[in-house]
Amino acid sequence: MHFIASIINMQLLIVLFAVVLLLILIIKKLNPMIAMLITSIVTGILLGMSPAKVIASITNGVGGTLGGVILILALGAMMGKLIEDTGVSQRIVIALIKSFGLKNIQWAVLLTGFLVGIPLFYNAGFVVLIPLVLALASATNLPKLYVGIPMAASLSVTHCFLPPHPGPVALAVIFHANIGITMLYGFIIIIPIAIIAGIIFPRLIINIKDRHITHPSFTFEEKEKLPSSVKSFSIALLPVFLITAGTIALNIHGFTAARAFFAFISDPTIALLIAVLFTILLQKISVSKAMESCVEGVKGIAMIIMIIAAGGAFKQVLIDSGIGEHVKTIALHLQLSPLLFAWMITALLRITLGSATVAGLTASGLVLPLITTGVSPELMVLSVGAGSVFFSHVNDTGFWMFKEYFNLSLKQTFKTWTMMESMVSILGLIGVLLLDQFKHL
Repeated sequence: MHFIASIINMQLLIVLFAVVLLLILIIKKLNPMIAMLITSIVTGILLGMSPAKVIASITNGVGGTLGGVILILALGAMMGKLIEDTGVSQRIVIALIKSFGLKNIQWAVLLTGFLVGIPLFYNAGFVVLIPLVLALASATNLPKLYVGIPMAASLSVTHCFLPPHPGPVALAVIFHANIGITMLYGFIIIIPIAIIAGIIFPRLIINIKDRHITHPSFTFEEKEKLPSSVKSFSIALLPVFLITAGTIALNIHGFTAARAFFAFISDPTIALLIAVLFTILLQKISVSKAMESCVEGVKGIAMIIMIIAAGGAFKQVLIDSGIGEHVKTIALHLQLSPLLFAWMITALLRITLGSATVAGLTASGLVLPLITTGVSPELMVLSVGAGSVFFSHVNDTGFWMFKEYFNLSLKQTFKTWTMMESMVSILGLIGVLLLDQFKHL
């Protein structure tokens, strides 16, 4: 018994060493993809796998992970770039700001970030919206953070909870989760989280009572004719509508032919392909220009795809080494909810490694066996997603982006950005656990 326990402890120490090695390589500015591949090889050999088996695990991990996500990520990137280049995102911003007015400026920015954040990746959405936020804050005499935190909160929740963002999509493939159901659960969770972290939180920490709030004295300059509001919202929300409507329709009994049709269009790859083609046709742009945008969009996520590939390799090495079963044994021994345990592991990796995507992918290899205990794979995706944004600090690029754009000190960034991200993470966990309880009623 003691011998078995010592073996388990030794294997867990090797995994801990692997995490430390990965951290050191990232600190040394090594590309995360290369760092994860090196860590995968070293970890597999230390865990007793033969070199040939390590290579086989890496190959299977890359193929298994990318096989399910690469088309979704590529089409999602194309869709995002088309939306940006054709003025759809700008029209959404203008329409919402004008509709909500000055009194509800936070709600307008929150909803803008949410709608822009669905098709655009976090960094792209942040860069697109930050000029608007700074311009609004200056024109209204409102604090920049009062207007900016709602944007950051809405972009953050879509980034970690909703497909077609890279993290949730990759985790859904690894956990064999239904992407449509994951999206539905994600929507249920993110609405209250976005309100608390994006509206209530900045109002608690920022006092605007003594400020003289002015009406915007500027108008939105349109360098070229933008698409109509109806057209813009239709384009941006089409993939979400197709996936959600299809998922709901599949749960309605009868109508076999209709169910087959909805099963087809609700597949994320098909939904995004339809959305890309719909955007090109509706915007009446030349095919050559549209393809240029699509190529640029894919170029922008090339490294993200490679990091996900390396993460899939590391995940597979951990699974093939059997370490995941030991983690499962520990979770059962501690009598913790598998969802809570998965969140804790991911949160620790996030604090250590910095990158939300790397933390989530690394955790997936450790917690995948917990799925066999009866836990919902869709909720496991959201639990790991929630843990992956916990306590963002100086080893996270998002931390520095927020700090520099809003011209904050380190202390101010911790009190705003780090607090907001931690709030999103903890509230996400609470939402996942509540959904889990509701499913068992």
